[in-house]
Amino acid sequence: MFGVVLTTTYTILLVYVLWRAKSVPLLKHRFSRRSLIGLGIVTWAVFFLARILGHQGTSIIAGVIEFAGMTLLGSVLLIATVLFVVDLLTLFGHAFSRWTPLLYGWAMVAGVILSGIALVQGFRAPAVVSYAVTLPSLPAELDGKAIVAVSDTHLGAILGERWFAKRVNEIKVLHPDLLVFLGDIFEGHGGAPTDLPALRQLAVPLGKWFVEGNHESHQTDAAIDLLELAGLRRLDNQWAEVVPGLVLSGVNDLTNHKRRHLDGDPLGRALANRPKGATVLLSHTPWQANRAAAAGVELMLAGHTHGGQIWPFGYLVQTVYPLLAGRYDIDGMPVLVSRGVGTWGPRMRLWNRGEILKITLHAPQLSKRT
Repeated sequence: MFGVVLTTTYTILLVYVLWRAKSVPLLKHRFSRRSLIGLGIVTWAVFFLARILGHQGTSIIAGVIEFAGMTLLGSVLLIATVLFVVDLLTLFGHAFSRWTPLLYGWAMVAGVILSGIALVQGFRAPAVVSYAVTLPSLPAELDGKAIVAVSDTHLGAILGERWFAKRVNEIKVLHPDLLVFLGDIFEGHGGAPTDLPALRQLAVPLGKWFVEGNHESHQTDAAIDLLELAGLRRLDNQWAEVVPGLVLSGVNDLTNHKRRHLDGDPLGRALANRPKGATVLLSHTPWQANRAAAAGVELMLAGHTHGGQIWPFGYLVQTVYPLLAGRYDIDGMPVLVSRGVGTWGPRMRLWNRGEILKITLHAPQLSKRT
């Protein structure tokens, strides 16, 4: 269903861009209507092949096709956005009609420039964003422990094992005491890695943990087994006492639970009968933060939103996920929502690049002294 919606949206945006392109003087004089229609057919076909062949394939060719199709998706979105701004300012060509064709041309140039910037940002290494968080129930002996949180790597045809190995090296430099993956580790279709040696060789004192994201529902059990072979422990709507006084709780993706109308209460299960101490909740989707705070969770870590990934898409994403990116305070509980390390679809980001979170935990009595 989502693929149908995405393809329909892309088709509408592409038709809109080509419709406005035929009004641009430079393009109108150099390209016939038939040429523009042919360009549109080729552009649409590349995107369609990316969705069908590239998205499911495992070869280098499949990866190239998917990259090309997804880049077209992001670029058409940005070009259409700038063109729509011109339409709004000119009342869809009824005002400043003399200048409107020229404005359409400059809008297309601006869209191409924005697409280039987004590509550069998408290829940049993720930033390390540091937070200091005081947990009321954290024992003094755990003060200064560091959690490194990684979300949305989307390993697949576009982002592969070599890219992931570089991210693991960046994590290693941060010297985490605890490493957590917040879901969507895999893209969930073709091109999944067959081994994660860098992650397997990374030693973390308090362990490596993960929760499932919505894309893991598309993945085979072999991929989950691969994570466990790399030393990751899964939190399947459950908690684990990492050390006395620090509890790590994790829920499976809440969007899958809602979409599939599954029975049960994942959050309730993940928090039930846990021991005393500071509880850190891992949830791929930044939902039910109020419930978590009311249940005594002292820190919630989430991802999924990508911070909108490509402006202005974030405004639409925020209507569904009000906690879009960054730090929030929900009834006294800090919620940290990651923009993610990788990208979904286009390897493009506008305006912020990806991020790895480093969270330093503090005990209340020691944080007061500092």
